[in-house]
This record gives sequence, structure tokens and C-alpha cells, in this order.
Amino acid sequence: MSSETRSPLPLLLRRHTSSESKNLATVSSSLLPAFGTVIDEGYLQLKKYTIAPYDRRYRWWQTFLVILVIYSAWASPFELAFKKVATGSLMPVDLTVDAFFAADIILTFFVAYLDKSTYLLVDDHKKIAIRYATKLWLPMDIASTLPFQSMYRVITGKMHQGDIFGFLNLLRLWRLRRVSELFTRLEKDTRFSYFWTRYCKLICVTLFAVHSAGCFYYWLAIHHKTSKKTWIGAQITDFEHRSIWLGYTYSIYWSIVTLTTVGYGDLHAENTGEKVFNILYMLFNIGLTAYLIGNMTNLIVHSAIRTFAMRDAINEILRYASKNRLPEGLKEQMLAHMQLKFKTAELQQEEVLEDLPKAIRSSIAQHLFHKTVEKAYLFKGISDDLVTQLVSEIKAEYFPPKVDIILQNEIPTDFYIIAAGAMDVLIYKNGTEQFLTKQGPAEMAGEIGVIFNIPQPFTVRTKRLSQVIRISHHHFKQIVQQQNEDGKTIILNFVQYLRSLKQELQQEIPFLTELLGDMNIEHVESSQEPQNTETLRSDNDEGAHIEGTPTSYPLSSTLPMRVVIHGHHPNENTTDSSTMGKVIHLTDSIEDLLELAEKKFGKRGNTILMANGSQVEELNALRENDHLYIF
Repeated sequence: MSSETRSPLPLLLRRHTSSESKNLATVSSSLLPAFGTVIDEGYLQLKKYTIAPYDRRYRWWQTFLVILVIYSAWASPFELAFKKVATGSLMPVDLTVDAFFAADIILTFFVAYLDKSTYLLVDDHKKIAIRYATKLWLPMDIASTLPFQSMYRVITGKMHQGDIFGFLNLLRLWRLRRVSELFTRLEKDTRFSYFWTRYCKLICVTLFAVHSAGCFYYWLAIHHKTSKKTWIGAQITDFEHRSIWLGYTYSIYWSIVTLTTVGYGDLHAENTGEKVFNILYMLFNIGLTAYLIGNMTNLIVHSAIRTFAMRDAINEILRYASKNRLPEGLKEQMLAHMQLKFKTAELQQEEVLEDLPKAIRSSIAQHLFHKTVEKAYLFKGISDDLVTQLVSEIKAEYFPPKVDIILQNEIPTDFYIIAAGAMDVLIYKNGTEQFLTKQGPAEMAGEIGVIFNIPQPFTVRTKRLSQVIRISHHHFKQIVQQQNEDGKTIILNFVQYLRSLKQELQQEIPFLTELLGDMNIEHVESSQEPQNTETLRSDNDEGAHIEGTPTSYPLSSTLPMRVVIHGHHPNENTTDSSTMGKVIHLTDSIEDLLELAEKKFGKRGNTILMANGSQVEELNALRENDHLYIF
């Protein structure tokens, strides 16, 4: 890469890591390196006596010039209307301001620029000078900076009182482009409110229009041959010799009244020239008013659009509840959930996260929820890799008070970790609601139905505003199936948790007592017959025959099917406890099923029948909770 051009990327890196700037929002969006550009790390500095256009010090200089531009925008029309100040009190100020802009012209010859075709930063002084001199910028900058009145006075030795210099001073309005550039940059800068930046811009446009129109209208009155036949002369006699600020006040008053279309009529056009100017000004006001109203409407609507959306959603809920005659309590839950959804939208920012790459979303989830998942009893002792994979697939949700997040007997598709808040565990019996226990942060809800693959045994309801982490059943099984050791740890944690449950909770979980007893039997058998256990593990590597055996097998890739086996013919009615139905996980083969039945009932069978008497020849034909009769 030649010394004439520099890739902007090193400048970005240098600027970001230096003490001059700590906010990337200040970097112009135009600094985009072209695809395929070779970045030479050796060229981190521009040529000597060259200024980077996005250097912090240069930006402060530009901001200072904007303040001087504001003065020029006020002084140029004012000096046209009131010639006395142009050759009197304001002349030293004008010369000082012009001197600063003259210095900026010289400084511009040393400011590097961005080549729009290659997106490379050009720091060659010759190219910078040619670019600046061959465009309109240099002649207009010079014309707007030259003090014509003072130059005429130096050359001729006398002060010219004509209007020519007043109109030449209007060339200073060329500097207004700097204000436009400043507002454009501020609107893109996230450190500043877009609403207030835009609002200030609209105010500045309005004030400049009012000031300029008032000054020009006063200039028309001054140059009319009959002062009494003017808009201000009809009210103030000999106004030319009165106070300058009196005339300026009347001019601004007329301009504001006309701009706002109030039109009191106390100041009105008296001659043809003033009437023509009024016509043009009012036509201009139509466009300016439309511009102001349109912009203000967009700003207000944009800031209130979420409120409108919330009100519409609430009205839809009310209409739906009324049309379908929903209970009052259910309607209140719907309204509370909708209101909470809008209140927490800024915290969840789902739309923002969806647009981010998966790696960034995963990093955000790790930062927010990694510790919460580690605290859950089910995941204690598992590897950090598995926790990381789980956290990448979770979703955080908010629930208002008194809302059911899990319903009894619903299909288990997700389970939850409580991040904040409190919940009640309930059960419905004989048409009545019974309280079982309460849960707090780091506790889990819904995992029993998910792991056992049974309808949810409990209803879980929030006590107060709660934040939960939802883990999909599908993603959970898909991730755990690759981690054998972690799968064993999860099962062990789950079994220990079940055994620690209160007796009233254990009684409400179908087949739990029998399953825990079966797991104890399997644990003893696996410790007494290690060789058989190893053989069984190799024959059936997807999981244990009995639900949740923690010491031998990890979770399977899909939930094993639950069936009930009996040790007699389906037509036989028996009350013998040894032949009562046993809940098991379906094995991989009929031979394994017969061996398992032999362990359960103490006798070997060779025939498997369904409840309707049909013989089972293939296990693939069975369904969840089928009753099998083995004899």
C-alpha cells in the first residue's frame, strides 16, 4: 500500500484504544474498508502535517466553528436591514469571526479525506489540495470569508453606505452547511437522543426563517420612497431614526404572527412590494409548516407507538373475553400478562437479539443466566460444557402475579428454572384446589413431567412478579444425549430430589413409589452382577430398563416409552401382589422384555398379549401406557 492512501481500519483501531475516544458511536459510518483491502499494520500513522478527519481535536474545532456559524446566520440578515451596526459595533466581531474561518480554509489543505471509490484515506497533500481547489468549496469559502466592507475602506479610505456590501455579507450563509452536517452526525450518534436532536434542529430552522423574514421585511420598509406608506411607517413615524432594537422587535413580531397564521392585522402591507413579499413568505410558510408538523408528528408517534400497540392489544383482549364470556379471573390474567409483556419488552429485546449472530446471543445468555442454571439442583455437578450448551438454548420470560405457567395434566414440552420471584405448587382434587408447596429462586418447575414423559402432575402458579428461564424438552434431550457422564449425574440428582420430596408430593406423582423401589432393586443388582450389567449396557446403550436408573445409564436420545406389564393372562382376575402391574420403560427387544418380566414376577414367560388378547410380535407396534400380559 502506498503512502498516499491509508486504510481507515488501523485508524479505527487506534482511535478505539487510545485515550482520545472511548465510544465507537462517534466513529463516522463512512469509514468502511473495501472488501479485499489489505491492511498493513505498519501504516498506523498518517503523513506528517496531515490531520485525520475524525480526529477528536479536529472535531472540537469544527464544533467551535458551528458556534460562529450561528452568529453569522444571525448577523448577516441583521446587518442588511440595519446598516449602522454593520459599520459600527458588529464590525470588530465580524472581522474576528472571519479570521477563524480563514484559518479553517488553511487547515482544510491538511485534512485527509476518504476516497469514496476505494474507501481509503488519502493523506497526500497534493491530492488534498487539488480536491479542495477544484470543487465549489474553496471559492465559496473564500467569498464568505472576505471582509468586503473593510477591504473597501482600506483601499478607498472611506466607508461605503450602500446595500451592495449588505448583500455580499449574505454569502456568509454558505457556512450553514456546517450546521446541517453537525445535526446529521448527532442524529446518528447514539449518545444523544434522536428526539431532542431533531427537535432542536426544527427549532433552529424556524428561528432562522423568522429572523430572516423579519430583517428582509424591515429592509423593504427602509428603502421605500415614502416611509409612511410602509407596514411599520403606518404605526411608527420617523422609524428610520428610532432605536434599532425597536425596529427589530416590530419585525420579529410581524414575522412570527405571519408564520403562525394568526394575522392580527395591526401590521400589514401598505405597498405593492410588501404585498408581493407577503405572498412569497406565506407560500413559504405553507411548506415550512407542513415540514414542521410532519416531523413533529413522526417524532411523537415514534415515541408513543408502543403505547398505542399496548392499548390496541388490551382492547382486543377485552373484546375477546367479552365475546367468549370468559371468567373475570381469567380475563385479569390475560390483561396482566399483556401489560407485563410491554413493560418488560425493553429488558428482553427479542427483536434486537434475533438480528444478532448466534455467537453474540449465546454470549449474552452466558453472561445473564449461566450462574442461575448452575444453581438448579438438576444440573449440579455436571460439566461446564453442558451448562454452556443448555444456556445457549434457553429463553427468559416474565410472568405477573397469580398466573399459571404450568397446568396440571398438560403435555410436558418445557420446564422452568425460577430466576427471581416465587411460585405455588397446586393440585386439583375432586374439583377443589389444594396447596402443596412453594418454590423460590433457583428451584425448578415442570421437570418431573418432562423427564418421566408423563402429563404434568402439578399446577404451578406465580405468587408475585417472577422471571423464569424456559428450557425446551426437545433441546434438553438433544443436548444431554451426547453427554453420558453428565446424563448419569442429572439422573442421580433427579432421583435424590424425588426421594427428598414431601410425602404428600410423592403421592401425587403417578407410579413414583414403585419406580423408586424398582430403582433400588436395579441398583443392588447392578452392584452384585457387574459383568451382567456391562453386558446389558452394551446391548441396550440408549438407557435403562427401569425409569431413571442413575448409576448405569445416561438419558436416552428420546424419552423411552412407558408400559405396564402383568404376569398373568389378560382374562385372569387376580389380586396377588406379586402379579400386579409394573410400570417399566420399554426395552429394545422382546427377549429383553421377557428377561425383565422374569425379574419382576419371578417366573419365566414366553407369550406377550395385549389387553384385547392380541399377541405382541413387534415392540414397534406398542404405544405409551399399553398394558402387556406376559405368561
